[in-house]
Amino acid sequence: MPSRALARIGNLPVPTPTHPPSVLALLLAAALAFGGSAAHAERADRNKPMNVEADALRYDDLKQASVFTGRVVITKGTIVIRGARVDVRQDAEGYQHGLVTAEPGKLAFYRQKREGVDEFIEGEAETIEYDGKADRVKFIKRAELRRYRGPTLSDEMVGSLITYDNGNDTFSVDGGPASAAAGGRVRAVLAPRAGASAPSAPPAPPARLRPSTTLDGGKK
Repeated sequence: MPSRALARIGNLPVPTPTHPPSVLALLLAAALAFGGSAAHAERADRNKPMNVEADALRYDDLKQASVFTGRVVITKGTIVIRGARVDVRQDAEGYQHGLVTAEPGKLAFYRQKREGVDEFIEGEAETIEYDGKADRVKFIKRAELRRYRGPTLSDEMVGSLITYDNGNDTFSVDGGPASAAAGGRVRAVLAPRAGASAPSAPPAPPARLRPSTTLDGGKK
């Protein structure tokens, strides 16, 4: 069984190059990977160390880009990302951008807790794009997005493209071409919020008054 590339990045600065080049490259690459996603859905994630596990890593210091391949698993606080390959780059402004690719026939995975509530957002797609500058996650091809309230599945969306905006907590779903597996249609199941009142029963009809032919109502 081939050895796995492992990294754990905390909040301390990366030490000067005393490691072998391959290990140093892994530390630098992991420091870039998805760092911008921490301050959005769950703010506490930004102070958590990042853990990266993969079969192999290629890092380009000049381009500020890294490629993790082979059963890639990234965790950072409540964030969990899984895929066959994860490409990460950092732009000139310091924002991170990631591209997660699944194995053929499978789906890449993304999960993160929502701030202040016992809810999780969980998504899958053939490709997942993360834009740290726009604070946005895109699920591309065979996309699925689910929201869990505790262990209970609350909402579920399926489409060709799902865009989840962490900043304002909104999402959009596109059905895609008619040749798609779902016929180019968007499918959604949305549960009512807890505490929503059931429709009230219709009021009972008023009692009918029957006329009497005597003053005492017919009593004797």
